[in-house]
Amino acid sequence: MSGRLTTHVLDVSIGRPAAGMRVQLWRLPEEGARTLLKEAFTNDDGRLDEPLLAAGEMAEGTYELMFDAGTYFRGTAGAVFLEWIPVRFAIAEPESHYHVPLLAAPGGYSTYRGS
Repeated sequence: MSGRLTTHVLDVSIGRPAAGMRVQLWRLPEEGARTLLKEAFTNDDGRLDEPLLAAGEMAEGTYELMFDAGTYFRGTAGAVFLEWIPVRFAIAEPESHYHVPLLAAPGGYSTYRGS
């Protein structure tokens, strides 16, 4: 299996990668409490040094990426509107590459399924 889950964060307010943003990956079961699977920080390129999930770890289900925008923007922009940015998504094909980028600014964000 070659499936993996990756992300990257761009700070569109300054037109650069968002270095040092904390990212959490949660598994959301149909019933019961959610589970924290991984926590990492973006590198100087706004990416993580390794996939959040790699081949063999990918499984069908619902997941949530939580981006700690509040801490990041307090350190760069001073003003904070968004504390945590949640991105909830489903993995239906564990053998595929799921790339979930975040375009963030102090006052808003956008995301999409990348390639």
